[in-house]
Amino acid sequence: MKVTSGILIAVRALRRNLMRSLLTALGIIIGVSAVITLVSIGEGARSEVEEQVNRLGQNVVLVFPGSRSLGGVSIGGGSANTLTVEDAIALQEEIPEVVAASPEVRSQRQVIYGNRNWFTRIYGQSEDYLRIRQWPIEYGRMFTAEELHRAEQVAVIGETIVEELFEGTDPTGEIIRVRGLPLRVIGVLSRKGMSLMGSVQDDIIIVPYTTAFQKISGRSHAMVINVQVFSDSVMQMARLKMTDLLRERHRLDPDQENDFTIQTQEEIAQAATETSRTMTFLLASIAGVSLLVGGIGIMNIMLVSVTERTREIGIRMAVGGRGNDILFQFLLEAVLLSILGGLLGVLIGILATGGVAQYAGWPVRISTEAIVIAFIVSAGTGIFFGFYPAMKASRLDPIDALRHE
Repeated sequence: MKVTSGILIAVRALRRNLMRSLLTALGIIIGVSAVITLVSIGEGARSEVEEQVNRLGQNVVLVFPGSRSLGGVSIGGGSANTLTVEDAIALQEEIPEVVAASPEVRSQRQVIYGNRNWFTRIYGQSEDYLRIRQWPIEYGRMFTAEELHRAEQVAVIGETIVEELFEGTDPTGEIIRVRGLPLRVIGVLSRKGMSLMGSVQDDIIIVPYTTAFQKISGRSHAMVINVQVFSDSVMQMARLKMTDLLRERHRLDPDQENDFTIQTQEEIAQAATETSRTMTFLLASIAGVSLLVGGIGIMNIMLVSVTERTREIGIRMAVGGRGNDILFQFLLEAVLLSILGGLLGVLIGILATGGVAQYAGWPVRISTEAIVIAFIVSAGTGIFFGFYPAMKASRLDPIDALRHE
């Protein structure tokens, strides 16, 4: 049997019961569209996370303090006071692969300007922090190493602070107050957006860490050290050297665990995207169940079709039709039904993805790979679930088929 004539016969058979054919393909349509939509949402979320990790800067390594125990109970990583400013300076001066290092101390304070106030985060950093984070200045400037050394009362602020305290006007040269301490605004950061943790990165004030330690936070130890290395190729080597140097500085014995944690930008990205990747897989798997249901529907309707067309099959065999021709014809109908459902599913999935992006405001990324895989699976579903009814039709006895009413 020629493929062209087989397709024409299959189309006529499907059009004969058009509503039944559409309802049969509905499972495939829903499955394919759901897979494409959910995978696109998952891919969009993963791309957003990767973009946020890239906003950390270029070739960044973060050093966190270790955990501490209180009454025999471990409070958790980052709670110990094990990192110092001197550690950050040593990392920058003694490890050739390190370009810059900035000890960080954080606090949350009420900031006042005139009759307006705002509760925000205040970061104490070095003059290299913006270079590490690849964070440009919108206008104004960053504080200098000399201002850091003298613990000058200067500040660089984010766009959120400009909007809340200065109503969008240029704040450079103005004085803001934190716990009665006057800080002169010398620069405004460009807009950065959301962080990995969901916080607004622009809601921030950056001051010299000397000023933060001595006059704002009341702390004596760094909460994290931001480090930048020359390139990604030396990241692991730099990490090993940093570990050795910090262990030496903290006088740890060989059998003692590190009292700090070092994370590279690649590790942060992997950890951040792992959850998104897992959720995408689970959602796609759930949506894939619709394809299974659609395949079962195709098998069911093809079995009904074989029963309804038993006499037709007998006539074809009586005039010279072979079992393989019958098998091919019914299999072609099942595949055509699943392919049409797959095409409609792809179209609906793309439209649904666009609707999610437009009306829900979620980040989406239509995956060509997901479209191709979903379409191939839908065609494969037709072959798999259509084979048994087609085989049953091809094995009918012509005489019995002709007697069928």
